[in-house]
Amino acid sequence: MKSTRSRRAAAAINPRDVTAVILARNEAHNLPLAFASLPPDMPVLVIDHQSTDATAHVAADAGARVITRPFEGFVNARRFAQSQVRTPWTFMLDADERPDAQLVQALREAGESVAGYELSRTTFYRGKPIRMWRGERVLRLFKTDRAEVYAAPAAGGDAQLHERWRVDGPVGLLAGTLLHESYPSAHAYDMKYEAYTQTEAQGVRYSPVSLAVQTMKAPLRFAWYALGRGAALDGADGLRVAWASARYPAVVQWKAKRNRS
Repeated sequence: MKSTRSRRAAAAINPRDVTAVILARNEAHNLPLAFASLPPDMPVLVIDHQSTDATAHVAADAGARVITRPFEGFVNARRFAQSQVRTPWTFMLDADERPDAQLVQALREAGESVAGYELSRTTFYRGKPIRMWRGERVLRLFKTDRAEVYAAPAAGGDAQLHERWRVDGPVGLLAGTLLHESYPSAHAYDMKYEAYTQTEAQGVRYSPVSLAVQTMKAPLRFAWYALGRGAALDGADGLRVAWASARYPAVVQWKAKRNRS
């Protein structure tokens, strides 16, 4: 699919024509903040992956349409959610994300002359924004029938995670920031890191050459993240994240090797 960029578009989208879609499992604590950040007239669809907490009840009480189903991978979950949207536009949102006030205003003013919009996302670690995770462009608002999702695993292979969207048509850019409170604690980060690297390891072929190359590249990546992308300015937290990110492809290969044993 071809994508071009356009910053201006006419004929604002009616928020009632946009469904905010949230995938959730045990997110009862995050959902109220996510709901409160959305325009009040925007319908919400929550795909509940068999939560063991009050996720489904919290979502239903907030007026969301709730569908409960087993989790069968991120890409599959996104495709299913897209198939359940009844409005011309879709706004994909994670339970631990929320648009800031400027982005909410931009959502209200977005025009219909493009097929989708990118947002600028900033991810937080232990309650503070991390410089190397600022300004990530993510395509999240799009015409429901013009978009498709695909996997983009960070270490290559065919693991169905780190999903991305693309649209058939021009793409605009909305002002404001999507705030991503993904890692409230170091433990939460470690748990996701362990789960994601293990999933990616199952989707790659172990290669001694790749393992050696990725291990040697890790210090170079760390230097780039720490200095080039400003992680060192975030102190110990920034450096910890930079080192973990730099090692990520090598960790995936190490786990792929272990999985062969």
